[in-house]
Amino acid sequence: MFDKFKKLFTAKEEIKEDSKAEEPVPPTTKKAPKKNAKETATEKGEPYVAILSMDIDPENMHQGSFELDWNDKFIANLLRAGYLGKTESDVVDQWFQNVCRHVVMETWEQEQAINPSRFTKTRDIGGGMTEVS
Repeated sequence: MFDKFKKLFTAKEEIKEDSKAEEPVPPTTKKAPKKNAKETATEKGEPYVAILSMDIDPENMHQGSFELDWNDKFIANLLRAGYLGKTESDVVDQWFQNVCRHVVMETWEQEQAINPSRFTKTRDIGGGMTEVS
């Protein structure tokens, strides 16, 4: 009978020791959610604009659209630069079209510099003379 009590007593001690071995987990501190680029720029008072998505019509590859995101500082800068519109979307649309025009013009100018004969016609008019147009 003494052995039964001894086993019971030692078993309780082992349980106590096991519970001591496990240290309590400190409570987790909640971290502030990470800010996105727009929130960071807005806090710093900087202009922000980004392309969120781009869609292309699979049946007509010449057709597509962009979804843009911006902050108030970006709009203020566009208004100061002379862009006008009834809504913020109108102002941003004017700016984006202007950027696209500049890209097209720069590409065209580079092609002209690389290969000017591509758009130049020459014609032999006889007598050792050539007409260039």
